[in-house]
Amino acid sequence: MRALVISGGGSKGAFAGGVAEYLLENKAPYDMFIGTSTGSLLISHLALGKVEKIKQVYTHVSEADIFSVCPFKIKERHGHQDISIDHLQVLRNFMRGSKTFGESHRLLDLIKNTITPTEFETLKHSQKELVVTVSNLSRNRIEYKRLADFDYETFMEWVWISCNYTPFMSLVRKEGCEYADGGLGTMVPIEEAVKRGATHIDAIVLQTEVTQLNRMPSRNPFSLLTSMFAFMLDRIEKQNIRIGKFAASHVGSTIDFYYTPTVLTTNSLIFDSKKMTDWWQRGYRFAQKKDTDTSAITEEVS
Repeated sequence: MRALVISGGGSKGAFAGGVAEYLLENKAPYDMFIGTSTGSLLISHLALGKVEKIKQVYTHVSEADIFSVCPFKIKERHGHQDISIDHLQVLRNFMRGSKTFGESHRLLDLIKNTITPTEFETLKHSQKELVVTVSNLSRNRIEYKRLADFDYETFMEWVWISCNYTPFMSLVRKEGCEYADGGLGTMVPIEEAVKRGATHIDAIVLQTEVTQLNRMPSRNPFSLLTSMFAFMLDRIEKQNIRIGKFAASHVGSTIDFYYTPTVLTTNSLIFDSKKMTDWWQRGYRFAQKKDTDTSAITEEVS
């Protein structure tokens, strides 16, 4: 059983989309798709083979399509983006009773607008396994939500919840529990793919394989918060990969990793259509080059 696993990574999901496009065109079909956060947004369209449809979303999306309450301000200064907390907007959100700096209800609308009930039913009656990850904060555990187990409305909500990067996006109360972004516990769900019977896994990891980043001093509370969360998620990701490799080796499953070759962004909550279009193209070219290089090595060994 072949599985495609896509990590979390916000706007960097555009790079994952490019990699996945190449893999779908040039590799054997996948039986299983597992995604975390931005990965969960991609997998339904990839499983349907509707790559161009999700490509259009990723290369044209903006903060206005994601946030119903945007918690930060973006200013261009000397060719660079200066990102800071929108204190007035955040204060208003708190006064409305919200527990988070921002709200992301528009993202749920976007998800429903791009995955139709008919497409959902097509997936449900296919032989493909689709799974998204969510973090159950109330019960202190990661949960894996399988498309086949839910109706359209419920699964769309689970996809949305998987992407809710708290405290900047919505905290969702569902089934008596508080849920947030799956990446808070599992950034790269390789182990889950192994548990579900995957014999080969292509894992798209939206981070460089070797640390290539020396962060500048924090300029404001927002940059400090994003740096802290990026540090924690990086630790989670590395742990997920170690555990996933161990689980795969234990049962004889194989894994091919597709890391980003360079640091794409230090703030994956910023959605720049020009950059994301470039990242999609770079992802495709990167997967193509990796495949060519691997084939050349294999031929040389033979």
